[in-house]
Amino acid sequence: MPHTVRLRVVDNDDFGAAAADVVQDLLPAHRPRLGIATGSTPMPLYAELARRAHAGEIELGNAVLIALDEYVGLGAHDRRSYAAYVRTEVGAPLGVAPGNILVPDGLAEDPEAEAAAYECRIEEIGGVDVQIAGIGSNGHLAFNEPGSPLDSVTRVVGLSQQTRSDNARFFDSPADVPHYAITQGLATIRRARTVVLLARGPGKAAALAAALTGPVDGTVPASALQRHPYVTVVADRSAAAELTAADDRAERQS
Repeated sequence: MPHTVRLRVVDNDDFGAAAADVVQDLLPAHRPRLGIATGSTPMPLYAELARRAHAGEIELGNAVLIALDEYVGLGAHDRRSYAAYVRTEVGAPLGVAPGNILVPDGLAEDPEAEAAAYECRIEEIGGVDVQIAGIGSNGHLAFNEPGSPLDSVTRVVGLSQQTRSDNARFFDSPADVPHYAITQGLATIRRARTVVLLARGPGKAAALAAALTGPVDGTVPASALQRHPYVTVVADRSAAAELTAADDRAERQS
């Protein structure tokens, strides 16, 4: 399958607008299905999409939002849950009805069964048109930690200590960070028609370089995107610092 990674390197102040340009160009006009990553990295993108929606520059009220993951043990109305994040940080500002937001149920009695059902729901709605994704400092993609199988589908996973430490800032105490999550698998993510990978900050530089220029290996889960036919990376200059001009796997734009 043909593979092209398009890399756009921008100043941090331009990150949200640059990412929104990419997403807006890729989304279909009718009932777009937008895969949602959580955390701090994509927030400038979501803020810019909301600004454009309010200004009448883009219409996303009929979009379907599909979350990458959810913590096991957190309900949809827990402010720390990803369901709450998608609803308040993305859905409400874009005018998306709650019924058009898909997030795994973190309180499901059987998390494994919920993971399998979520995989089916994504397929039933026709898949994801544009998947927004971030990269972890250890190379994780969604909650696919190092060592994840490249052919993995939506499932329950244990979170590494590094990931729990990275996410502790969203909780009152590091001890409150859940140990498990339901996450789309690497194969699930690769089924999206297009992927927009976002990276900000020097802490992502080594992981981004390994994902784009290193071998495709489960030790760097984000490297699985090298097997996707259409990926666009938007990175600020500090996150792109370890990428070199000799990298023949990316088309660099700045």
